[in-house]
Amino acid sequence: MLKAHGHYVLPENVPANEFLNIEGEKVSTSRNWAVWVHEYIEDFPGCEDVLRYVLCANAPETKDNDFTWKDFQDRNNSELVAIFGNFVNRTFVLMHKLCGGKVPVFHEKIKDDADTELMSQIRQTKEAVENALETFKFRDALYLVIDLARKGNKYLQEKEPWKKGGKETIITEDQEKIDNCLYLCLQLTANLAILINPFLPSTSKKMLFMMKVVDRILEWENAGKTDLLKTGYSLRAPELLFRKIEDSEIQKQTVKLQQNAINPVEPAASASAVPEKKQEIQYTDFEKLELRTGVILAAEKVAKADKLLKLEVDMGTEKRTIVSGIALHFKAEDIVGKQVVVVANLAPRKMKGIESNGMILMAEDATGKLIFIAPDEKISAGSEVR
Repeated sequence: MLKAHGHYVLPENVPANEFLNIEGEKVSTSRNWAVWVHEYIEDFPGCEDVLRYVLCANAPETKDNDFTWKDFQDRNNSELVAIFGNFVNRTFVLMHKLCGGKVPVFHEKIKDDADTELMSQIRQTKEAVENALETFKFRDALYLVIDLARKGNKYLQEKEPWKKGGKETIITEDQEKIDNCLYLCLQLTANLAILINPFLPSTSKKMLFMMKVVDRILEWENAGKTDLLKTGYSLRAPELLFRKIEDSEIQKQTVKLQQNAINPVEPAASASAVPEKKQEIQYTDFEKLELRTGVILAAEKVAKADKLLKLEVDMGTEKRTIVSGIALHFKAEDIVGKQVVVVANLAPRKMKGIESNGMILMAEDATGKLIFIAPDEKISAGSEVR
């Protein structure tokens, strides 16, 4: 209809994610199995970017993923604090200690291979992040930014400007090497502020404040440049971008999640709390279904599909292959020999290249758990269900 109208821009690509679970279970607001943003802000003031980071780094772009408080802590402490924040803080501390708090001069005449390589990595990362963003690979883009900070730490560690600056009298050549090292680290810091801005805007703002530059520097076209901070420009003292999250804080969150789920908060007058009724059908509609009993003879996971199991089912007069989305609830080896009810006259459908001939009937409880629909007593495979 939109195409026929002729005056609308139609979507060319509709990216979609899989599901994000919490601590191994489906998110459920009705039973309070969720992390509420307003509570998070109260419990972790000033850490909005940490949650943004973890959700993006763990985004279910190609398969279901799981948010856990332990992973939240690990990513904050080992990636944001130990890599990104550590590089920025070390750079500013050393700049104030060894360069008088100002952006030093870059001495082209003594530029070495390590300097050239870091400048090249800054340019290449900009291009790689840009390509990842344009193809909706946000998780990959974020990884590239953190990896650039990791390379900055490696460069700083190999250069060791603090050793040259530890002497009472610093010779000119040593000072020039210090200048070059910290000049490039500061330019890398400015680039990190631009590259991280789509993901962690509050962190980017903090970095701009420390560098005493305006928001205009965050324009994407500036990324990849190594002259963003001008020589002789005074910078502010460093501030920690992230803080370490303690075990006690994580324990508090896991306990809260469990306690809230035990006594869920019922949403007030929520229409979604009442199961939606489907359209009324006639008996003749029901008669079109052919339901028969079957026995699962074999089961295996479908390659590159977290949710699917490939089942071989004995239908009495024949054996059928049925692909069922129950892999998150049952292990393949545990359901062999299970008696099931099958929609036997369902049209075949290909799933991950496998033709599925039928559907296994399941019930789903309020927690999202699946349960097989099966006769109370053993009955011959292929028996009609009515």
